[in-house]
Amino acid sequence: MDLKAGLWQQQTLKLTMTQELSQAIALLQYSAQELTAFLEDKALENPLLKIENMNVKPMNPLIDRNVRKRQKTERDWIEQIADKPFSLEEHLLSQLNITNLTVEQLKVIRHLIKNLDENGYFFGDLVEMAQKLQVEQEIVEDSLAIIQTLEPAGIGARDLQECLLIQAYYQNPNNELAQTILSEYFIPFAEKKWKPIAKQLGVSMKELQDVFDDIQQLNPKPGAMLLYEPTTYIIPDAIIEQTNEGLIVRMSDESLPRIRFNEHYYQKFQNQNQQVSRFLHDKVQDYQWIVKSIEQRKETLTKVVAKIVEKQPAFFQKGKQSLVPMTMKEIANELDIHESTVSRAVREKFVQTPIGTFSLKTFFSTTIQTVTAEESTSSTQVKTEISTFIADENKEKPLSDQEIAERLKEQKGILVSRRTVAKYREQLGIASSSKRKRFK
Repeated sequence: MDLKAGLWQQQTLKLTMTQELSQAIALLQYSAQELTAFLEDKALENPLLKIENMNVKPMNPLIDRNVRKRQKTERDWIEQIADKPFSLEEHLLSQLNITNLTVEQLKVIRHLIKNLDENGYFFGDLVEMAQKLQVEQEIVEDSLAIIQTLEPAGIGARDLQECLLIQAYYQNPNNELAQTILSEYFIPFAEKKWKPIAKQLGVSMKELQDVFDDIQQLNPKPGAMLLYEPTTYIIPDAIIEQTNEGLIVRMSDESLPRIRFNEHYYQKFQNQNQQVSRFLHDKVQDYQWIVKSIEQRKETLTKVVAKIVEKQPAFFQKGKQSLVPMTMKEIANELDIHESTVSRAVREKFVQTPIGTFSLKTFFSTTIQTVTAEESTSSTQVKTEISTFIADENKEKPLSDQEIAERLKEQKGILVSRRTVAKYREQLGIASSSKRKRFK
């Protein structure tokens, strides 16, 4: 082998990830809220970029003041109450009979309440708390017991077992069987290992089934009932409408701020020194690239949504059960773009349709083979069939995953393995056959 060092020229084409290209990719995957935040940040650093928010209108003090005053008098008084819910701490303290508590007890109770998590569980250590507050441990334990008598039932429990035990007693203090099962057989009972429990307690499987049904009605997260979360609203990026001519797609840009070039600023400073001119030149390019990137984002998103409508017409008429198999790669090939572009385009995007508002990712599902080679079905349809089979099954003899797979093949012509059925069943939040079994 003759190895020699040398110099030669070679022409190659290579895509360079410039800052502008990186920005265009980022804009494509931004949701409406993220894009708005991006433009607001850009307006702070680029004086040539002006934002006009179409949702904000100037106020006329003379007119609007009279309108608000008239509206206020016309509304019912109850609507004027502020939407400020009680916190968990306020809710619990309001139930205490302070006259029967010492100053020391009230101090300890307040401290214990501050150590409850959002689900209402106590996560502190009683010994350490007694040392920290310089009180007897018995006082801390008694204070926690007082909290556990408050509503919602189960508040202040140290674990799930204690939480359910408190609720079971609160619901029916005479149900000794439920209290015994929860205190002494909690894990095997939850795993439905009922035969040894029934034998040891001398009860029937039907009685254990009744206890299980009662426990199912209890709340494992009592504190979450008081957790306040403000209502969030989804702003669709596209709207699909049914017309006499068929389904049409239009982009929803009302929520996005409008941007325009600050011509006044540019004219004022363009004839300054060289450094200012260079600064303005860079900001002009930045503005133009942002405008171009937003247009590309809109164009790409429009093409992707239009292609989805073209391939999923039955979905918009009959619902999710009519979703046909479709992958991002399939859309990318038909639009002659990269699969990652489709992935970025549908990220955190929503579409308003005649049957509801959906995430764009809803329309993509894996292909499941059927008995007929010419046809196929989607994973969404398979999940629907699994749910239907389980809903109609004999609860005393629930269907196993293997039996469901066989029924899918025989009755629906769908070929799936037992493992696939188990995976879809778990995704649907449905328990296994052994845990679905009921005793009568």
